[in-house]
Amino acid sequence: MKLLIYLFMTLSLFANEQTTPETAYFTNINKTTSSIIFDIRYATSENFIGTPIDGYKKPLCLLTDPSAKALLNVQRQLQKEGLRLRVFDCYRPQRAVDHFVRWAKDLDNMKMKKEYYPNVSKTILFKEGYIAARSGHSRGSTIDLTIDGFDMGSPFDFFDPRSHTMSKAVTTKQHANRMYLKKMMEENGFKNYAAEWWHYTLKDEPFKTKYFDFIVQ
Repeated sequence: MKLLIYLFMTLSLFANEQTTPETAYFTNINKTTSSIIFDIRYATSENFIGTPIDGYKKPLCLLTDPSAKALLNVQRQLQKEGLRLRVFDCYRPQRAVDHFVRWAKDLDNMKMKKEYYPNVSKTILFKEGYIAARSGHSRGSTIDLTIDGFDMGSPFDFFDPRSHTMSKAVTTKQHANRMYLKKMMEENGFKNYAAEWWHYTLKDEPFKTKYFDFIVQ
């Protein structure tokens, strides 16, 4: 009898795991490679809000299966050149995006202005597209990243025209570094968001209208 109960519980747990979005559609990149540097800022206080972001219980990179496969191809190509990726963010729960929106509307909170938006008024973050009520990250096929050790001319999540991929405010070498990352990502099926040199989305993303909200854990 005890054996039957145990088997029933095991099968039930297995069935529940199979129905969760991360099990059914997502790959945990942290478990598939040790060659990528995972610098998941939103699970820490090292971000433009200055506190851990809602929905991030662990510093993990979760991506839809085809996005994960494409990203690992990029990493393999870079490794041939003695290089590797540094990843800042992958799948982002909708509750995290909601956290960003609440912060952006709180005009009294300027805690991280000096580090992340010294030249931009917080009142225009929505208008300029730095903050939005929806994010492609929540669809699971968008990633923020860089090539480790490369000077890209601005930090990750720096709210400033200087962060535009084709900004002319950066040096020739910094521009070339951005173009190298862009080339590598595009060759593997990703497209860049012009306002952020670090932001890429899989062109053939499997969920074009689905925004997930499961916790990163």
